[in-house]
Amino acid sequence: VQLQAFGGGLVQAGGSLRLSCAASGRISSGYVMGWFRQAPGKEREFVAAVRWRNSSGYYADSVKGRFTISRDSAKIAAYLQMNSLKPEDTAVYSCAAGNIGLATVRFATEYDYWGQGTQVTVSS
Repeated sequence: VQLQAFGGGLVQAGGSLRLSCAASGRISSGYVMGWFRQAPGKEREFVAAVRWRNSSGYYADSVKGRFTISRDSAKIAAYLQMNSLKPEDTAVYSCAAGNIGLATVRFATEYDYWGQGTQVTVSS
């Protein structure tokens, strides 16, 4: 499985961006696709994940209510709609995929495949 993330950019606080993660290869129903981010000088952190089987979404508390994750099985892609962006959302966002349990969706080490990052910058 190869993943390609795109859609980052520069936006003012309060604005919106939509990130996309396109996958090539087979994504089985047991897969989870997730988004992680890493800001300069900080550790990588979980943002959101979607279960491929039923589109169930899981979110970090810091983005809950502002971000929405979804997937399109026909296009083999996952999306992260980011609304009400804040300067603290500034980071490199990366998508990942893996056949992992729901109890571990927040752990980057559980994911098998990673795409390259896309920069999101939110100005104040």
